[in-house]
Amino acid sequence: MNYTILIQEGPYNHTASDSAYNFIQAALEKGHEIRGIFFYNDGVLNSTKLMDPPQDDRHIQKRWTELGEKGIDIVICIAAAKRRGIAEENLAPGMRISGLGQLIEMGITSDRMVTFGS
Repeated sequence: MNYTILIQEGPYNHTASDSAYNFIQAALEKGHEIRGIFFYNDGVLNSTKLMDPPQDDRHIQKRWTELGEKGIDIVICIAAAKRRGIAEENLAPGMRISGLGQLIEMGITSDRMVTFGS
């Protein structure tokens, strides 16, 4: 099966990012394909390379970067990013900024779209 993942919550104030990451890992282990990951609303906060969690905490942005290095398309909504101060210069490696049209294209070419957060 081919999935698109939509994440709408920030990295540390909700469990949506962790749940999405765990879902993606499980899907990949089962042989499914992740068509793309789209960050929207507060979800765009997952994309900043300025994130600096304490040493004993998980580094959520690095998790997303590692998935991007595996070839998964990770897209950040431009409008949501601009509202939250996310720009190309502080975007983590393996991620790119685009519009909602990209989310539509991902959804059309996937079997399922799974949303994390509201």
